Amino acid sequence: MEKYILEGATGSWEIVVGLEVHAQVISKSKLFSGAATTFGAEPNAQVALIDAAMPGMLPVVNRECIRQAVRTGLAIKAVINRVSKFDRKNYFYADLPQGYQISQLYHPIVGEGSLLIDVDGEEREIGIERIHVEQDAGKLMHDQHPTKSYVDLNRSGIALMEIVSKPDIRSPAEAGAYIRKLRAILRYVGSCDGNMEEGSMRADVNVSVRKAGEEFGTRCEIKNVNSVRFVQAAIEYEARRQIEVIEEGGTIIQETRLFDHDKGETRSLRSKEDAHDYRYFPDPDLLPLELTESFIDECRESLPELPDTKRQRYITQLNLTPYTASVITADHENAAWFESMLEYFKQPDAKIATAAANWLTSDLFGALKRLGRDITDSPVSPKQGAELVGLVADGTLSGSLAKQVFEIMLENGQDPAQIVEERGLKQNSDTGAIEAVINKILEDNQDKVEQYRGGKDKLFGFFVGQTMRAMAGKANPAVVNELLKKALAV
Repeated sequence: MEKYILEGATGSWEIVVGLEVHAQVISKSKLFSGAATTFGAEPNAQVALIDAAMPGMLPVVNRECIRQAVRTGLAIKAVINRVSKFDRKNYFYADLPQGYQISQLYHPIVGEGSLLIDVDGEEREIGIERIHVEQDAGKLMHDQHPTKSYVDLNRSGIALMEIVSKPDIRSPAEAGAYIRKLRAILRYVGSCDGNMEEGSMRADVNVSVRKAGEEFGTRCEIKNVNSVRFVQAAIEYEARRQIEVIEEGGTIIQETRLFDHDKGETRSLRSKEDAHDYRYFPDPDLLPLELTESFIDECRESLPELPDTKRQRYITQLNLTPYTASVITADHENAAWFESMLEYFKQPDAKIATAAANWLTSDLFGALKRLGRDITDSPVSPKQGAELVGLVADGTLSGSLAKQVFEIMLENGQDPAQIVEERGLKQNSDTGAIEAVINKILEDNQDKVEQYRGGKDKLFGFFVGQTMRAMAGKANPAVVNELLKKALAV
């Protein structure tokens, strides 16, 4: 893979990126309380006493949150630590009622793993250092009063997985591919919904620059970036900023920065804290977390077929191209929709599977993009999609007729067979009727017939077009081609 290089006034620079992705765990209740986790509830409507830091309240670990973290670790082929411990991370902020966050530092629940990413058709392995679970803070609301900020504690205590990559990422494109792949795995596993726009997945981005082959430079952390596009833009801007500072004789200060997506730039927030600044110490209210082998086995058995495995199966068993297989498996909902469509064929062979995949990734995805919808909100069902593909496969519809039928399906939701019947759109394979039309066209275009027979082969397309037009696009193209070749060869 070609290295991503930034050119400065003094030569070429490499960037080094590590990502800390905060993924909200899918669970009905919070990490240490029974309060609900539903998104969009009225402020402070989902707050238990411990979430509000009432005196004397003790945390109780939510088994489901731990299960989800272990399942995520298994999905990235990571080490599952049989014993892990919770620590208190001490800092003071208005939306952190306890004055500390219960997290894991020295003994996380998941150890080293890795993620395989694809950038421009080339694969790279990105190391993952750890996954630890921690509780989220609340949220400050600055738009409710002209002079005051309000605190919403609905998010306080919700379980997060912090997924920490190694500093293996070397370009904005690799960072984007890493987040998209990680989000896909989380969604397949069902441990996080990956909705960055709702804040249930966000990234802290660590960026440094160096001359080729030199030691790592001083890193800056860009906090809480909430889209793949913004992550990539933040890396690009921050790397160029650091290069400019160094080349002008300055020094990079380790600090925390924010990304202003309106201006497309990062700005300083505060100096970067180290672990000792947070005064970590073991949480005295929580015993070490010990996982049994049966619990880990149960987590492993609950995993679905993951995207890399599914992609390879589509290539080897269904004969899909690597690109088409990647497009479909990149999102859990897309793959589920595709497999639902294939279920309507009794024994789908590679030809049918390829036709279904091509229709899905081209016609349906194109229509959904045009309509501003996603696959979960498709106006066409998997059953209807399978029926349409089947009508093309059995010769009832030509490709062009199928596109007409599909547009009608998008408008009124009718089944394709019903549309074909009601509107008389069935493809005509009657050789006698087609031959009669061909004879008339050849008779009306004797000059072009002579030119074709004299060596102007490109005129064949003219005769095909005239025949299809005369038959209102309903003639079977394969039959038309075969009969025309015979007629013109005379």
